[in-house]
Amino acid sequence: MPTTWLRRIALRKILVFCVTSFILWKLYQIWLYTGSSSDLPPPQHMADKSHVWKFETNSQGISQDFFNTLMSKIDLGDKIESSRPIPDNERNSDKVLESHALPVVARTYRSEGSLTFKNGEFFLDGKGFRILSGAMHYFRVVPEYWKDRIRKMKACGLNTVETYVSWNLHEDTPGHFNFEGILNLRKFIQFAAEEDLYVILRPGPYICSEWDFGGLPAWLLKDPDMKVRSNYGPYKDAVKRYFGKLIPMISDLQHSKGGPIIAVQIENEFGSYSDEIEHLKFIKQLLLQYGIKELLFVSDGFTAKSTGFHVAPFYDETLPTVNFMKIHLGETLFKVVKTIDKEFPLMVMEFWAGWFDHWENSHKYNKAQFLAYDLQQILLSGASVNFYMFHGGTNFGFTAGANWFNGTSYKPDVTSYDYNAPLSEAGDITPKYELIRAIIQKYVLEPMGMPILPDIPPNTPKGNYGTVTIQKILNLEDMISTIKPVSSQHPLTMEQLEINNGYGQNYGFILYRTYMPRGKTIRFTSPAQDRAIIIVNGLKLETLTWTSRQWEVRIPTYKLTEQNMLEILVEHQGRVNYVHKGFNRFNEERKGIRGEVYLDDLLLTDWKIYPLEFKEPYLNSIIESHKWKPYTNTGVGLTSLYQGDLIINATPRDTFLNLQKWEKGVAFVNGFNLGRYWNAGPQGTLFVPAPILKTGTNKIVIFELYRAAHTVLFQDIHETDIL
Repeated sequence: MPTTWLRRIALRKILVFCVTSFILWKLYQIWLYTGSSSDLPPPQHMADKSHVWKFETNSQGISQDFFNTLMSKIDLGDKIESSRPIPDNERNSDKVLESHALPVVARTYRSEGSLTFKNGEFFLDGKGFRILSGAMHYFRVVPEYWKDRIRKMKACGLNTVETYVSWNLHEDTPGHFNFEGILNLRKFIQFAAEEDLYVILRPGPYICSEWDFGGLPAWLLKDPDMKVRSNYGPYKDAVKRYFGKLIPMISDLQHSKGGPIIAVQIENEFGSYSDEIEHLKFIKQLLLQYGIKELLFVSDGFTAKSTGFHVAPFYDETLPTVNFMKIHLGETLFKVVKTIDKEFPLMVMEFWAGWFDHWENSHKYNKAQFLAYDLQQILLSGASVNFYMFHGGTNFGFTAGANWFNGTSYKPDVTSYDYNAPLSEAGDITPKYELIRAIIQKYVLEPMGMPILPDIPPNTPKGNYGTVTIQKILNLEDMISTIKPVSSQHPLTMEQLEINNGYGQNYGFILYRTYMPRGKTIRFTSPAQDRAIIIVNGLKLETLTWTSRQWEVRIPTYKLTEQNMLEILVEHQGRVNYVHKGFNRFNEERKGIRGEVYLDDLLLTDWKIYPLEFKEPYLNSIIESHKWKPYTNTGVGLTSLYQGDLIINATPRDTFLNLQKWEKGVAFVNGFNLGRYWNAGPQGTLFVPAPILKTGTNKIVIFELYRAAHTVLFQDIHETDIL
């Protein structure tokens, strides 16, 4: 008995020693790999170099078991079942055809390009062809990753890549064009050709796309009478100049000239906005004039009471293609196309693979199961398809737009354009990708005797760099010290400012400053767009937004002297990118203070206006400023710039900037504008692509409007709904 007892004591000591050693080793690992100078993620956070995705971080509404069940059904060729609820107003979509007759035209469109059609089928160079396309916008993805994303499309079984063209980035002021770096459209198209993919080009000029002003340049609104998306003379002149530069630059990349471009879109969802068909004719004429030879098309879907093809029939001039997420609505749109002409092939130009998010709303997505069901039905119908989005990317900088639907309020879009798409914002494989690949292989490639697809390229490795300490602060007064103000008796909107060759301010923030006597209430005659922070003698009184019912602010009298400084900092949160037919909102998207400001009954005048555009030269000068001060608690709550250093001692990796302890603002890394953050959610992290990072010191600059913290976190996963 004593011997057994001694043995038990010895075993316990050994067990305690082992457990203690294990805990100490883990603590050592944590110490080794955390902190602002960490150059590699800890071993347990190393990204899998294969394409395997993890359900717990990106499930897209599907469990592991159900995913395996769906894959088995696809392999056997069984029908995928859908449990998607159908709203009552969608159950009788066929009545659109019964209650609204399609306008009759003398003839319907026939393509004279490389891509033609007959008997409801596409032909490319005379051979039967089915378009399997994915949307990816070059301007939402750093150029170093274009090839990776294109190769992943090809490995999924796609034969085409589709992209919009962003007019507002290519021509930031009239006549000043930029097609370099992330805007090198020609190189993007050539990359697609190198991977044996065709290209569908959607040059606009209006693109929607949850992009600021739908891709239209803000300087158009310098004209107080502007009518965008119409045959208004100055608008047409601007489009002529833009297309005169853009189209000749890429016309030799058409398939008829040996390039990959097989189709070009005219405008975008025009029937949802207008019935001015003459404008579509103008756009088509320009495309032909500047050298477009390939198939031309329009895309549209349901409007409030019918379809875009009923409102703006253009099927005598172009091929009608359809946009939808749900197949039960898609089938009605297919019938519309076939009613027009049985020769027309069915093409889903936008098969919505997910959905976009608005600030202050919950995260949205189209479940993987529903996408698989809808795709199976689309392919069984014989239709071609373009996944919108296949890879969404990011609304870097101030490029995210906003929606304004009839009967709803202004809804600004978040920075991430992940879109719950088959390839994530960081380009990673998802459940949707795997399901799409299996469905295409089963229902398209195997019947053609082509069952083998390329291997899926690996996901890019992710970096878990840990905590970075914020070391410096630059207050608002010092921020604007290098900006030459615009003097005006009355407030001016961004677009009215005589800067940038007289064409105003496109993006960012705008600060209005004047002096006033004592008073009780500051009152606006018209709501500012989009968020206005009211500051008196350095004290923030209130923030007024698009949700504010009254645009007036009471002033605490004990904070006033005989002469008081009033500052109004207005944030441009995104110009609307989608407006329903019958509304003039596009032409009213001027940002900043749009009316007058009163103190009680006194009209306030003599304004100094500071444009905060955050362009690269300004950022570079700010970073080198000698006015930065050490950051202490005195900075908390001030509208200021904050700076810290991320040290990376090895090859940089993609990472995600977590600002959950901050409130609202914009973040920059090495002068690159990552975009807006806001603890209103649903977006919880900002994507930081590795190519903007460098080995060594990386400068982190944050413009925080309200509540700053002392640290930020660089982690290896994207998060939504965490704040």
